Amino acid sequence: MRRKDREMGKEFGLQIIDKARFGVLSAAVEKESYSIPLSIARSGETLYFHSAMEGTKVEVFRNAPIATVVFVGDVKVPENFSEEELREMASDEKKAVELIRKVFTTEYESCIIKGPLRLVKEKGEEEEGHRAICEKFTPSKMDYFDIALKAGLHRTNIYAIDIEEITAKRKKYDASGEEMKFQRML
Repeated sequence: MRRKDREMGKEFGLQIIDKARFGVLSAAVEKESYSIPLSIARSGETLYFHSAMEGTKVEVFRNAPIATVVFVGDVKVPENFSEEELREMASDEKKAVELIRKVFTTEYESCIIKGPLRLVKEKGEEEEGHRAICEKFTPSKMDYFDIALKAGLHRTNIYAIDIEEITAKRKKYDASGEEMKFQRML
């Protein structure tokens, strides 16, 4: 990672995974890349997602032993300055560089994981994967999970990615408009 001052720890990366509504999985197959947005849930150090039992994804995943997944958390344009402060910055060439660093920018958080991609074949882990996905995306419907699992388990594939590597990065400003570097949280 080039910007070590924005690097965040593993726990921060796991939090991004847990709140992200989707992740983009990429895999290399026969000198080509394949990327697809997926609804992904985490259980411990394993990511789970489901798919149909046939199709392009299934074919690609058969031949893709390693996956990379990108997750993006919060992203926003910071509002660190009043209109008066912006006019003052714009009128002074020495202060104008602050426009680039602190105005024409975004706050963001992201993480990237890498690990082996595998079709889950063991029934207990299939259920764990389905449960993780449903608890993340439909938590208010979990009273109906067991019956839905029984009706649908044989209709979907569950895939797992065991997290072997995780990197997380963040750009965020505090209330005074200063960037919070080196994992500073407050």
